[in-house]
Amino acid sequence: MKSMMEVVTLKACGLIVEYNPYHNGHHYHFQQAKRVTGAECMIAVMSGNFLQRGEPAILDKFTRAKIAVQQGIDLVVELPYFYAVQHSELFANGAVKILNSLQADSLCFGSEHGEIEDFHTLYHFITEHQEDYDHYLMNALNQGHSYPKANDIAFNKIGGETLSIDFAKPNNILGYQYVKNIFDLHTTITPYTIKRIKNNYHDREIHDPIASATSIRNQLLSDHTSKNELNDAIPSLTKEKLEEYKELHGTWHDWEAYFPLLKYRILTMKKEEFAKIHGIKEGLENRIVKTAKKADSFSNWMELLKTKRYTWTSLQRVFTHILTNTYSSEIEAFVTERQPSAIRILAMSENGQNYLSTKKKDIDVEWYTSSKQPYPYQAFEERIDHAYYSVLPLSSQKYLTKQPYQKPIFKTP
Repeated sequence: MKSMMEVVTLKACGLIVEYNPYHNGHHYHFQQAKRVTGAECMIAVMSGNFLQRGEPAILDKFTRAKIAVQQGIDLVVELPYFYAVQHSELFANGAVKILNSLQADSLCFGSEHGEIEDFHTLYHFITEHQEDYDHYLMNALNQGHSYPKANDIAFNKIGGETLSIDFAKPNNILGYQYVKNIFDLHTTITPYTIKRIKNNYHDREIHDPIASATSIRNQLLSDHTSKNELNDAIPSLTKEKLEEYKELHGTWHDWEAYFPLLKYRILTMKKEEFAKIHGIKEGLENRIVKTAKKADSFSNWMELLKTKRYTWTSLQRVFTHILTNTYSSEIEAFVTERQPSAIRILAMSENGQNYLSTKKKDIDVEWYTSSKQPYPYQAFEERIDHAYYSVLPLSSQKYLTKQPYQKPIFKTP
């Protein structure tokens, strides 16, 4: 019989997520991750109001965190903007740093490949050929290829086609970065992967109850939504929260809603302002301004703007940084930290609270349940949130921008 003074330590598994919105595929991932890792506490590191592909989340971070804990996640912590709206290397680096700081035992990610040992092999293979890999990567970038394409070219140049992992698949790329950071940061985290089923990452239509987030958002924002297909692809709680958010605030968040604001900002910016924005490469600002004068919608603008070198995703990230007025100097100051200065808790269950209590002496990073001082990212996150909520009515803006100063969402059994 355990002593009354003995503390029971919960085994924790980390998930790196966006939940845009939480759908059946996410629930499958969560359940399978819990099963294969044997974890008693599930921690989700979730992007905030803007996402890795440079998109505004369809629902704000607090609503998405609430759905997650009500679906069974124990602890939802925020992946800060300066890691969230980044290419795969920095996105993975920030998320793994947070999970390591929270003493997670494992990380389980979804991938097209689905075999974790092959990711170990991939990591060691690239490490052994690192100098050549970096050389080919830089050459491909200098030739005008996008970052994902340049990675794939470099991978094949060093003989990667002999391995079984398709390095062009988006979740395989992310998975490799998770494993790489787990090893490079010398963590004690054990990686696992679950094979993605039923859908492709970029599917634009719902074909199955486990559908891509892209297809679900496409259906939600379409005038021709098939309600039966949509209802089959998302939990009833997600549907309820989506309807509630739109009823309360008049809209969901997507780039078309921000188009007039973004166009105005770009057409009134000075050249020296563009140079400071994170992600702007020399000459890109001229193309952005030129196409802005012709565009009549966000999607039309993107079609005019994108090239082989500038992918849809990379351009959306640049637009996000322009909208939020985010400078390269700010990003660099944050991402060079050895570990996060602070961790923001968005939502938790009683089990998640218990986990934090048992780990309090081991976790050497401060965690915050609100933005009240001295939360170190307060001013930065306030600016991001004001940009995100700017498309909503003033009454909604006033209400929603107060959320960071309130206690986190808490779910009891």
